[in-house]
Amino acid sequence: MGLLSTILGVFGFGIGTSIGLVIGYYMFIYFLPTHVEGPTICPLVDQDSQTLQRMLPEIPLWVKNPDFDRVDWLNQFIGYMWPYLDKAICTTAQNIAKPIIAEKIPKYKIQSVEFETLTLGSLPPTFQGMKVYTTDEKEIIMEPTLKWAGNPNIIVAAKAFGLKATVQVVDLQVFASPRITLKPLVPAFPCFAKICVSLMEKPHVDFGLKLLGADAMSIPGLYRFIQELIKEQVANMYLWPKALEVTIMDPSKAIKKPVGILNVKVLRAMKLKRKDLIGSSDPYIKLRLTEDNIATTKKTTVKHNNLNPEWNEEFSLVVKDPETQTLELVLYDWEQVGNHNKMGMNIIPLKDITPEEPKVFTLDVLKNMDPNDAQNEKSRGHIVVEVEYKPFADDQIPDDVEDSNKVEKAPEGTPASGGLLVVIIHEAEDVEGKYHTNPHVRLLFRGEEKKTKRVKKNRDPRWEEDFQFMLDQPPINDKIHVEVISTSSRMGLLHPKENLGYVLISLADVVNNKRINEKYHLIDSKNGKIQIELQWRTSS
Repeated sequence: MGLLSTILGVFGFGIGTSIGLVIGYYMFIYFLPTHVEGPTICPLVDQDSQTLQRMLPEIPLWVKNPDFDRVDWLNQFIGYMWPYLDKAICTTAQNIAKPIIAEKIPKYKIQSVEFETLTLGSLPPTFQGMKVYTTDEKEIIMEPTLKWAGNPNIIVAAKAFGLKATVQVVDLQVFASPRITLKPLVPAFPCFAKICVSLMEKPHVDFGLKLLGADAMSIPGLYRFIQELIKEQVANMYLWPKALEVTIMDPSKAIKKPVGILNVKVLRAMKLKRKDLIGSSDPYIKLRLTEDNIATTKKTTVKHNNLNPEWNEEFSLVVKDPETQTLELVLYDWEQVGNHNKMGMNIIPLKDITPEEPKVFTLDVLKNMDPNDAQNEKSRGHIVVEVEYKPFADDQIPDDVEDSNKVEKAPEGTPASGGLLVVIIHEAEDVEGKYHTNPHVRLLFRGEEKKTKRVKKNRDPRWEEDFQFMLDQPPINDKIHVEVISTSSRMGLLHPKENLGYVLISLADVVNNKRINEKYHLIDSKNGKIQIELQWRTSS
């Protein structure tokens, strides 16, 4: 019975399956429609924007939205320039990051954090389109759409407690829609004073992260956490209406040109106060117009041991805005060692001066220009000056107007293909040694060494010394090494010499610009800075 039941079951299953297939086939043929219409063909122009976006998700914005302009030329330009932009951007990023990292790592007991590799890869970003707004204000507003699926290789190495850890960033993707505003527009190159950047929506940032060679993003939950963290942090800082502002120039100065000459004759000072413990004072006066740089400051000679000095010295200053500028006179007591002591000051607003009419001013020597400072009531003496403002004729600037950036010509005998490199060491700030602070400056250039005088026990020394190097060729590829050193005058001290910081200055900018005058942060110094002026003088 068991065998017979099995045979009948198999036979019944086969017959039932065959009958089901036959019935299903005839039902399919019976219900099949006899009239079939062809597909509807509709031009793309008749489709709405949402349908187009579903059909063509990667269509450029200049096609989907008529407000966006096509910027293929910009993408082509970036494509050609990308190998150079890559190096320039990476170098700038390293220069910005190094001092920030050096300031932060001591708090976390980290010895060093360095970029072992930093490149943005071979794939440049692309702009899908750009929208430009016109307003009644003096500004230009642009909204580009940026997409970048790059192949950067960024390796950061950190050392702490004798161990080294590396972090690598790879496969970066950034999709962003920034708003770039150039304002205000001014009639001086580059024709705008500020760049303001805002994000119109949260950016999409995706990247791979390798820690010690392992894929850190494979850790459950870490990928989504980092994604949201980056979006929130960037949005909190730069999501519109918040903005990142980069100042290119002072707009108030950009439109100002010389309008006249101020002739100043420093006559005398009277009844000055004694500053030196032994003797009297050694006064001199610095004068400058406000809103001008340090290079336009003038200085009288020093009158030693004299509380009633007479100078009768004349100076000429270029005036750019007689309504807002003032003549500032600061009286100092000269010191052979250490800082020169400030004895007092006063100012003369140029709007108080009648053009073409000489006028003599007798000014009280004040501690500062704060009208509420009670110490200004103390008598510190007087300064007598004669001033005359001579405005230029309309649209005419004389050829002999002084240019603050003008550099003197090199002396006779200078090689025609070379020139004279002048290094002026002005002053330093916040330099401090562990055992002593008696700073002097040491220059090293092409194997030649020069030194300034030593200033004893001073964290803010002033030298005002210049050094000259005669060169056969422009030092385009050279650097000058400047270091601040403290030496002890005591015999037998365990630490007779101490390095307070140094800086390496590339001379390419000096050759191109003829003159630079900047403050440099000292390397290996906590807060130290040094002000150095460099000039490249040629015979032509």
